[in-house]
Amino acid sequence: MQLYLIRHPPPLVTEGICYGATDLPLRDDPAAIARIIQTQLPPGLTLFTSPLMRCRLLAEALHPAPLCDPRLQELNFGDWEMQAWEALDRAAINAWAENPASYTPPQGESVNELQARVHDFLAEQYARKTTHAALVTHAGVMKVMVGLARRLAPAEWMRLKFSFGSVVRVQITAAMMNDPLFRR
Repeated sequence: MQLYLIRHPPPLVTEGICYGATDLPLRDDPAAIARIIQTQLPPGLTLFTSPLMRCRLLAEALHPAPLCDPRLQELNFGDWEMQAWEALDRAAINAWAENPASYTPPQGESVNELQARVHDFLAEQYARKTTHAALVTHAGVMKVMVGLARRLAPAEWMRLKFSFGSVVRVQITAAMMNDPLFRR
C-alpha cells in the first residue's frame, strides 16, 4: 500500500503552546499550499484526513470529497492542551520524557495508544485492499507510519521531524503490518 502522508500547514497558535487534539484553524489560506502539494500527488487518489480543522481545510482544498477518520488525529495531550510547555509541571514532563511511549498526560493518551489507533487505520485499509491513498494528518501520525515503513524502533521514530505542508511517500507491506514491534 503506497501512502502519501501530508502534514497540515501551520495552525493559528502561539509558539510554545502544547496542542494536539485541540481543533485549531490554519494561520493562512490553505489554497496556496494545496496547489503546491497537488503537484506532488498522482491524480485520482482517495484522500483521508484527520477531522481536525487544520487538516480538514487543506484536505478540502486538495480533494472534492475527503474522507474524515478520527484515527488520523494528533496525540491527545489532555490537560496539557493549550498550555505553554514551560508552564507545565516539570516532574510530569520529565516522567513523559523518560517513558514517552507509555506515559499518559492527565486526561490524554499515550504514544502507544496513538500507535494502536494508527495501526488500526492501516490494518483496515490493508484489509480493504487500498493500494494508493493520500492522508492529510499530523506529525505524530506521520511518525508512526514512517517508523513502520522504515522499521524504526519507537525511540527512533519519535524523533522524526516533518515540516508543515510536507509530503512523505511510504510503502506499507503485509510484513510490516504483522511486525510485532508495531502491533499493540
